[in-house]
Amino acid sequence: MNKEDNRIFTLSEEKPAKAVLKMGVPLIAGMFIMVLYNLVDTYFIGLMHDDYQLAAVNLAYPVMMVTIAVSNMIGTGSSSLIARSLGAGDKEKADHTLTAGIMLTVVNSIIVSAAGLIFLRSIVQGLGAKENTTVYTEQYVKIILIGSLFTMGNYTFGQLLRSEGSVKYSIVGMIVGTIVNIVLDPVFIFALNLQVQGAAIATIIGNGCGMMVSLMFYIRGKTLLKPEIKYIRPTSEILKEIFWVGVPASLETLLTSAAYVVNNNLAVGYGELTIAAMGISQKVLSLGSYVYQGFAAGTQPIMGYNYGAKNYSRMMKVLKAGVIVVSTAELCLMMIYGVFAPLLIGIFTGSSQVIAIGTKVLRTLMFILPFVGAISMCRMSFQAMGKPQYAFGITLVRQLILYVPLLLILNGVFCFGGMLWAQPVTEMIMMISSILLLYGTIRRESI
Repeated sequence: MNKEDNRIFTLSEEKPAKAVLKMGVPLIAGMFIMVLYNLVDTYFIGLMHDDYQLAAVNLAYPVMMVTIAVSNMIGTGSSSLIARSLGAGDKEKADHTLTAGIMLTVVNSIIVSAAGLIFLRSIVQGLGAKENTTVYTEQYVKIILIGSLFTMGNYTFGQLLRSEGSVKYSIVGMIVGTIVNIVLDPVFIFALNLQVQGAAIATIIGNGCGMMVSLMFYIRGKTLLKPEIKYIRPTSEILKEIFWVGVPASLETLLTSAAYVVNNNLAVGYGELTIAAMGISQKVLSLGSYVYQGFAAGTQPIMGYNYGAKNYSRMMKVLKAGVIVVSTAELCLMMIYGVFAPLLIGIFTGSSQVIAIGTKVLRTLMFILPFVGAISMCRMSFQAMGKPQYAFGITLVRQLILYVPLLLILNGVFCFGGMLWAQPVTEMIMMISSILLLYGTIRRESI
């Protein structure tokens, strides 16, 4: 079986649990490496023993989320259409969509950089930066905005590679980018004495290297699909399909970012060191989030391909297998966090106060893990099926109707501890709702 046949076999005929593992595990491995982008920055900045610079990196994180949201718009929309086109046997449309996705990523990155730099000061103030963190936050955000092409390109091109089943290729860019970031962080932060700015520069250069590696797979003909000059002008139908799925996906990330900002603005009322502690805890917890995101992203092309092929029975089997696999993995991680929380937080800071707060945060937020995997898998499945209204509806209810009101209410009644429990309660409710919604939708399609 040649490489092309093997990739299609994984999407169309592989045993559901094996297909989920085959598509998800390499991606998770790459994401575990990619999470080092944030962890390495946090670790080296922590070595400066300046908790305000540590807090600034956390405050700036929503800006990174916004750049990812915009790239997610093109990446998710293009990937969904590519997988469905391959399932329907229309390779030409898949090639055309790939080319459009690459071009739109470049255009959007220019817009994000220009708009962000124009409103830089207002953005920093809106992030919740105060007297001791404003300068550091502004320095970090400015560099992230200047290099948005590399961040967005690295993220989007990985999605495009996964859409055709080239999961292993998609993680190589992540690995290369992370290694570059690890090597450059101490150089820029300490040797060149650029401190928090150095961390941002290293991150951008790492993303740039990752993006170029992904492009090389297309240029050297290692992929099923390839961008072509004749497709550089997308059709109105392809643009409509990309944005129909992509815009709601982008709004989902933006809503998550907005909820993150609300959370930070509440947390800063308990002191700027609380922001530093929460930032460390959330980055450690992100190891768990990359597990469910990896399985969900790996499952997306399988669901999209089989939806395009109208193989609804396989979709149901893949959904069931995916939920079981991801929930089991997250429960194991939750136990690790519960036992080793103080040690994990202590890796990034020597402050006993920050360690104490961070341990409390991590041991509370870890309870989201048994639930978020199934939610993410359902959202990704709806996007793969070309039904973004359902995926967006899940996020809208999750972030605005449940999480933010619970955040405000529980913070008002139970203070900091109540604020932390808002997310686990939200995720438990949404897991049940999301599974029922997706199961019912596939059943209706199959009739």
